[in-house]
Amino acid sequence: MGALKDQVALVTGSSRGIGAAIAATFAKAGARVVLPSRTSRRRAGEPTSTGT
Repeated sequence: MGALKDQVALVTGSSRGIGAAIAATFAKAGARVVLPSRTSRRRAGEPTSTGT
């Protein structure tokens, strides 16, 4: 795991652009990432949970 292991990141605006890049970077660093959304639709390939 990375530098953000055992941390939780709440990333708003994560459906595209810089928000998506930040969410991916935090996840790669080991954070559990929460992606709030106004709709229930998911993008293709987007995980539903990290599980633990």
